Amino acid sequence: VIVALLHRLKKIPRAVHRWREMMKPQVVFVLGGPGAGKGTQCARIVANYSYTHLSAGDLLREERSRKGSEFGQLIDTYIKEGKIVPVEITINLLKKAMEETMKADEKKFRFLIDGFPRNQDNLQGWNTVMDGKADVKFVLFFDCSNEVCIDRCLERGKSSGRTDDNRESLEKRIQTYLQSTRPIIEQYEKQGKVCTIDASRSVDEVFADVKNILDKEG
Repeated sequence: VIVALLHRLKKIPRAVHRWREMMKPQVVFVLGGPGAGKGTQCARIVANYSYTHLSAGDLLREERSRKGSEFGQLIDTYIKEGKIVPVEITINLLKKAMEETMKADEKKFRFLIDGFPRNQDNLQGWNTVMDGKADVKFVLFFDCSNEVCIDRCLERGKSSGRTDDNRESLEKRIQTYLQSTRPIIEQYEKQGKVCTIDASRSVDEVFADVKNILDKEG
């Protein structure tokens, strides 16, 4: 009996370790050019799977408009110029959002992080701040031509009220994406962690591919 009890006690730390691993945020990075349909597809995923959608851009826009924010003006300038906001601000907003979500409901530990990391600085910042605190499962990459992306954003701009949905800002954003974000996607591809989807098709066709990936990847 004592031997059996000791054997069971030995298993407890392993079980606790596994539980702690499970409690770590499980992250899927969602990347693609502006207008590739990241937000639309994330909304579909949330409706069908146990994921919480965090948009780096939305968090920054919320912080920009939050009364008394020390970063509001700085974020506003970066967004209007189509530039990437300093990494410390973005990561802290993401980390805070994940912590608050998990505190409110411990079952909500799967996250779609949309529009991040957008450059090498973002990736290094994430690896430094979140090392051992979150697991990146894979990257969901919505691949779409620049022309389709611009057309979609201009159409969205008619009703979105977003200051960056205009041709001048869009062309800057596309350039930023090509120069800064594509190399990040390529880095993850080398690690075998990228699931690429042709995002130029209809919302339903794209989501059918997303479902296949999530059903397989879990």
